[in-house]
Amino acid sequence: MPTPWFADICNFVAASRFPPEASQLYKEKLQSDAKYYIWDDPYLWRLCSDQIICRCILDTEINSVLQFCHAAPVGGHYGSTWTARKVLDCRFYWPTIFRDTHQLVSTCEKCQKVGMAISRRQEIPQQPILFCEVFDVWGIDFMGPFPVSNGYSYILLAVDYVSRWVEVIVTKTNDAKVVVDFLKSNIFYRFGVPKALISDQGSHFCNKAMFSLLH
Repeated sequence: MPTPWFADICNFVAASRFPPEASQLYKEKLQSDAKYYIWDDPYLWRLCSDQIICRCILDTEINSVLQFCHAAPVGGHYGSTWTARKVLDCRFYWPTIFRDTHQLVSTCEKCQKVGMAISRRQEIPQQPILFCEVFDVWGIDFMGPFPVSNGYSYILLAVDYVSRWVEVIVTKTNDAKVVVDFLKSNIFYRFGVPKALISDQGSHFCNKAMFSLLH
């Protein structure tokens, strides 16, 4: 596995260690950057400008996160700035989020077919959901599989379409039982039963257990 982009920061925050052969200038930069990071084994977290704490993700996870936030049911194929904000709303961080989302949107085949220009005027939904209250409509999807960490290899995430409130858990599997338990404990019991759930229609979302739960 390639060395994570945050390896030096992680080593300094967790163990006050500088990389071998690091210059004095680089050491000073690490010390300055470290105040924005928190080590909570097994993850490194970053305090972003809006005071939200986001998990630093591996390079191997970036593409899955980008695709999820741009093209999955909770994405919507909106512009690069909106997609980048969705990444941060989902509590994920890496240093080149905005550059990478710009690259993704500019090469997205579906976006190019509908002639989406990469500008702020395109940063709003083209077909907004009307007359929808907070927590009425949720988008839900799995991310992964990622490299196994403490037995967990998937992320199950739900986003409220109006408030953009995010509920997320790490899971060992991506089956229907996980989805049902998540919806009961994280959505239904806390926010009420939604009017609609939007998913990619995968087997973990369309099955007898889900039908029984929703009806």
